[in-house]
Order: sequence, then C-alpha cells, then structure tokens
Amino acid sequence: MRRLDQLLANLGYCSRREARAWIDAGRVTIAGKIATDSSQKAPAAHVRVDGLPLDHSDGLLLLLHKPLGLVCSHEEREGPSIYSLFPPRWRARNPVLTSVGRLDKDTSGLLVVTDQSPLVHRLTSPRHKVPKVYRATVDRDLSPDLIPLFAAGTLQLEGEKQPCAPAQLTLLSPRAAELTLTEGKYHQVRRMFAAAGATVLTLHRTRFGALDLAGLAPGAWRELPLDAL
Repeated sequence: MRRLDQLLANLGYCSRREARAWIDAGRVTIAGKIATDSSQKAPAAHVRVDGLPLDHSDGLLLLLHKPLGLVCSHEEREGPSIYSLFPPRWRARNPVLTSVGRLDKDTSGLLVVTDQSPLVHRLTSPRHKVPKVYRATVDRDLSPDLIPLFAAGTLQLEGEKQPCAPAQLTLLSPRAAELTLTEGKYHQVRRMFAAAGATVLTLHRTRFGALDLAGLAPGAWRELPLDAL
C-alpha cells in the first residue's frame, strides 16, 4: 500500500501537491468513504477518483504497431516519440512506460511497452532467448550461403566482443528475407546484413515471442494481460 498522494502521482493523475488539493476537495474516496488525509495508505483497488476506479493500478502492458519516423525515447531532442501515441496520464506514470528493446526511427513493427521494470529486464535478457522476427528488404541479391552463416553463431560484428547468437534466415525473394533473432545487439539486423555486403532498405518486426500484430494498424496499440509474457 502507498500513501494516497504518492499513489495518485505515480499513476499519472496529478502531482503530490495537487493530490492533496483533490483530497481536500472530496474527490477521492476509500472504500466508499471520502478520504481526508493525503498520507493515509490504502489498497489501490479500494480508491476512487471522482467515483471512478484508478486507471490500471496494477500496471500496463501494451502491444504497439510502431510506425516509421518515431523513436523509442523519452528525450524530446531525439525527435517524435512512440510515447506520444499513448494517453497523457500513462506518459506521466512512475515507473515510466518503457519499450522492451528498441526499434530505430527507420524500423516499423511490433513493440512491447510496459511500466513493469522486472518484465523489461526479463524479456531483454539474452538468457531467456525470446525470438524476434524481422522482415527486411536490401539493395542487392542475397546469397543462400547466408543461411548457414547466420545459423552458425560465428558471425562477428564490428565492435562486438562476442559473435552473434545463431539466427534463422529465410530468403523470401532475391532481395527480401525474414530473420529470427534471440538477442538484441545495437542495430543488429542492419549490421548482420552489412557484414554480408548488403544495405537494409526497409525493416519491419513482425513477431515478438508468441505475439504478432494481428491486423493492428501502424500507430495503433492494444492492451495485454500482465501475465501475457
């Protein structure tokens, strides 16, 4: 249980000072009774604001179809962000919403976004080997020899101490491929193809673990149960 002012602030409703004003105005209730003390502690499930239950008091887990042109950062100087797609209250939560791994500005596709830090750490840990599937188009024909090369787990990218983990490559056409990774090195897909002499022109993530976009339009998102992953 948390103090009422801390609870409301952490869920993005208002600042702690504003929360105290809301309580003084009788806007907050606990188990049907008007709260009178901002330092009082109560289970989130028992708290109401203006008669409504608290917004996702247990946490958020979202599946987003990231469009091109957005970054996975809270830093405004880095440009338009995926977080602008979500309700303002969610963007004010503490802990903050965070993407599980990142897709760069020029990559579209499936992103998992959550405020559950342990989940982020678990899903990004190389130990768990969560498969991620990408579709890429490149600027030249791809050799079938890349299939065993990527699968061997011996491809060493510039600046990396360890070779890439084994990856599954499927050639869809001479210049299009599907690549399944179980790790997330910086710009890994682009760098793997670059090591083979090809430049990635388009890149889209289609799957993350058992999740897919299932008709979700670019820029749209849907909520997932907290135990979905």
